[in-house]
Amino acid sequence: MAFQRRKPAMIGVKAPFPGFVEPALASSIERVPSGARWIHEIKFDGYRVQVHLANQAVKVFTRRGHDWTHRFKKVADDAWHLKAGSAVVDGEVVVPAADGTTDFSVLQNELKGKSTSIVLVSFDLLYLNGRDLRKLPLLRRKSELKKIVAATDVQFSESFEIEGQDMFAHACKVGLEGVVSKVRDSIYASGRGNNWVKKTCAQRETLTIAGFALDGTKWDGLYVGRRKGADLVYAGKVDHGFDKTSTAELRRRLEPLVRKTQPYAKRIAHKGVWVEPKLLAEIEYRAKSAEGKGRHPFFKGLREDL
Repeated sequence: MAFQRRKPAMIGVKAPFPGFVEPALASSIERVPSGARWIHEIKFDGYRVQVHLANQAVKVFTRRGHDWTHRFKKVADDAWHLKAGSAVVDGEVVVPAADGTTDFSVLQNELKGKSTSIVLVSFDLLYLNGRDLRKLPLLRRKSELKKIVAATDVQFSESFEIEGQDMFAHACKVGLEGVVSKVRDSIYASGRGNNWVKKTCAQRETLTIAGFALDGTKWDGLYVGRRKGADLVYAGKVDHGFDKTSTAELRRRLEPLVRKTQPYAKRIAHKGVWVEPKLLAEIEYRAKSAEGKGRHPFFKGLREDL
């Protein structure tokens, strides 16, 4: 029997189905905001995606608009059951742990296999059944989203209307990545703005891999850099976060990129195996030094969605 899609009452503005929509991005802040105009959501540790349901088919795009439906097949299958004729959903692909936390490196390992544990956590709805919802208030969009994901395997990111600092303290205490705070009646605005802000429990950054270190033949970490215009500036050496699998994968990906000279704009006094600066790594650290180097940096995985 054909899957019956239900069409709810008309909301938003009548519009043709869009192509990829540039996502709204949260700005980093020092302190989680407080007050009644803000709602707070859990910050997940995964891949940001945009899911398009149209003409009985689903596509899954990365935050840069790359079609990764083939890599996120389970997410596409789950999203096919949304209670909508057509929809554009904003969310994050994660691998949830039993304690509710998510981990980017676990997600990466999962994607190398059959990806049966991945889940889409949805947090916004941009388009529904021929109507553009981006000018509706956030809470109205989330209300409609909650209806269409109900009784499917797509999860819904709940909002919490509590004091921001309390939410942040609790999130960090239980091992979550952080908090995203949003203006409750804001429209959906593409690009980075101040209606969505984020605060992470540990600092995270996507950095360019400049080379790797060997202790004899043994893996001894990554050299990373930060882009400043056309220059690559040294951002430290990452010694932690590697296991047998990630080390083998990094060597496989980096060895074809080996070059004789350092890719940094200003030479550093370290010995290393230098590479063309083409691969990006997700790095977590406690704090940043005055020179911009991460303190206690930890490798979380390669970024291939950027």
